[in-house]
Amino acid sequence: MMTMHTPVIDDSSRYVTVNLGPTHPATHGILQNIIQLDGERIVSAIPTIGYIHRAFEKLAEHRPYYQITPLTDRLNYCSSPINNLGWFLTVEKLLNVQTPKRVDYLRIIVMELARISDHIICNTIVGVDTGAFSGFLYLFQHRELIYEIYEELSGSRLTTNIGRIGGFERDFSDVAFQKLRKFLDTFPAALKEFEVLFNRNRIFMDRTINVGAISAERALNYGFTGPNLRATGVDYDVRVASPYSSYEDFDFDVPVGTSGDTYDRFMVRNEEMWQSLRIIEQALKNLPDGPYHADVPEFYLPPKEAVYNYMEALIYHFKIVMGEIPVPVGEVYHSVEGGNGELGFYLVSDGGRTPFRLHFRRPCFIYYQAYPEMVIGSLLSDAVITLSSLNVIAGELDA
Repeated sequence: MMTMHTPVIDDSSRYVTVNLGPTHPATHGILQNIIQLDGERIVSAIPTIGYIHRAFEKLAEHRPYYQITPLTDRLNYCSSPINNLGWFLTVEKLLNVQTPKRVDYLRIIVMELARISDHIICNTIVGVDTGAFSGFLYLFQHRELIYEIYEELSGSRLTTNIGRIGGFERDFSDVAFQKLRKFLDTFPAALKEFEVLFNRNRIFMDRTINVGAISAERALNYGFTGPNLRATGVDYDVRVASPYSSYEDFDFDVPVGTSGDTYDRFMVRNEEMWQSLRIIEQALKNLPDGPYHADVPEFYLPPKEAVYNYMEALIYHFKIVMGEIPVPVGEVYHSVEGGNGELGFYLVSDGGRTPFRLHFRRPCFIYYQAYPEMVIGSLLSDAVITLSSLNVIAGELDA
């Protein structure tokens, strides 16, 4: 069992106790930290969670497999398409569904766009918390371009509910490809300018270097994954360690840091955006022809036009909606490289129309336990920027 480094709060008058959250502009979400100060120095920090009380895992046990996708949207809502597609990959693993190459490549495009969107949010907020607001305003214009692509693909922007078991509900339209190309043409220059503003900025470096540092050994002990682990020098990436959705077809690097501090976390995420652009360009260049969904009529809702005109489609539609399609009995775990690390789904099926048990491995929930150890001894202002650089998303804290 792992234990959190949480000294007991001292009630003596020597220290001042403050609440960072649960609703506070500095926390960027509904989460609380009870912090005890000796002047400006933090001597104790106790994180508390559970303010959203959504019980997604229990709700999932009462929903058919294809209706669980909106629940996954609300885990890390900054990169919800990764959650959606990770869930579909898990169900497809249970059902032994083989998706066409075109589906794999289109999914990779969507997931890498989501990764860029997630990192834009994290790194621009880190800038805001050091007093630099202009980078946030500038780069968010390009996050808006990503949302326009989502909107063209699924009709939604934040909680996308994108895709279906076996593929997508529709193929990418010409407009979607045009919007994607617009983003790829304009974002690199903006990202480069953003880096010029921050990477060698003396004030930014003073506020982030050696702040909120954690060693590779401690990060592994806590169960860190994703950019926060790679910032310590460990090059673990699910896309490389356990490739899925044809990631093995792509050439990209896994950026790593050295010190595991706020500055390295910022730099790793910046470089990951460049690598995501590289992956998307490869996917577009080598995009295969073929269907945009697998041939699994038992689990893929047929088009409405077919339902209205063909008896077989009507039967499949009825059986899927009413939950009369048998699901194999089994136990599977599948993980994807989410915006914040390894996002996993542990699924147990007893053959019923709903999961017998579903557990989400949320990266934020796992590494948030290290937060006290990372801020004790630092200044109160460092606690805010450390929290931002970890990119703790409240939606992943209580599932």
